[in-house]
Amino acid sequence: MSRPVATGLLLLCTMFWGFAFIAQKSAMDSMGPLTFAGVRYLIGGLLVLPLAFAERRRKPAPLPRQHWLFIGAVTLVFFIGSWLQQAGLAGTTATNAGFLTGLYVFFVPLLGFVLFRTRPHPIILVGVPLALIGIFFLNGGGGLHHFTTGDYLVATCAVFWALHVLLLGHIARLTGLPVFVSAISFLGAGLMAILIALPTEQPSLAAITAGWVEIGYAALFSTAIAFTFQAIGQQFVPAANAAIILSAESLFAALGGAWLLGERLTPVGYAGAALIFFAIVMVEAVPPLWARRRTHIPRPTN
Repeated sequence: MSRPVATGLLLLCTMFWGFAFIAQKSAMDSMGPLTFAGVRYLIGGLLVLPLAFAERRRKPAPLPRQHWLFIGAVTLVFFIGSWLQQAGLAGTTATNAGFLTGLYVFFVPLLGFVLFRTRPHPIILVGVPLALIGIFFLNGGGGLHHFTTGDYLVATCAVFWALHVLLLGHIARLTGLPVFVSAISFLGAGLMAILIALPTEQPSLAAITAGWVEIGYAALFSTAIAFTFQAIGQQFVPAANAAIILSAESLFAALGGAWLLGERLTPVGYAGAALIFFAIVMVEAVPPLWARRRTHIPRPTN
C-alpha cells in the first residue's frame, strides 16, 4: 500500500472518531460508560471477525510468544483508554473531549523514545508547552481548578491512546495481520468492559436498546471500520506521523458538537482550540521542512 493511500485511511479514521464523540456523549443518557464500551467493542469485534479469519488463513504460521504479549498489551491499553475517555465524556463536552484526546500526538514521540528509543524531534519541546497553553484557554482561561473531572479523565486517556498508537503500529508491522490484531483487541476490550460493568453498572437490555443508534454507529463506523483502518494504515506510516494525522479527530468532534449538540466554545476557548491545532500541525510540518532545508544547504568547497 502506498503512503498516500495509508494516510487517506487514517484521515477517514479521524472523521469517524470525531463524530463518534457525539454518539459516545449521547449514549451516557441511557447507560454507563463500561456498558457502552463493552457492547460497542463486542459488536465491532464480531463484525470484523470474518475478515480476521480470512487474513489469518493467508498467514497460518503460529505467532511467537512475544507477538502475543504485544497483542495483549495493545488490548489492555485500548481498554483503559476507551474506559477513561467514555467515563470522561459524562463530565465534559464532546468538543473538549475531542481536543483533549488529541494531546496523544505529543505523548507518542515521548513514549516512543522510552519504549523503542526513537528520539523525538526538538520541535516537541515547543509543541508541548504550546498545547498546554491551548488547554488552559480551551477551558476558558480559568486554570486547572476549572477543569472538570471529565476533563482530567479524557486528558489522562490521551496517554493510553498514545501507547495504543505505538504498540498497534509496531505489532501490525511485525505480524502483517492488522485485522486479526484489531479483532482480538476489540473482543478482549469488550469482554473486560462487560465483566466490570455487570457488578458496577448493572446494565439492562432496556438501557442498551435505548441507545441502539449510538451503539450502532460506534460499533460499525468508529470501531469496526475506523480502528481497523488505523491498524492497516499504521503499517505504512510512522507512529509519530500517524498520531498527527489521527489527532484531526478533534476538529470533527468540534464540528459535530456544534452541529448536533449545540455546543459552543467561548472566544477564548476557540483561541485555545486554535493553539492546540497549530501545535499539532507544527509538530508534523516543521521536521520535514527543516530536513529539506538542511538537504539543500550548499556545502563549502575547498
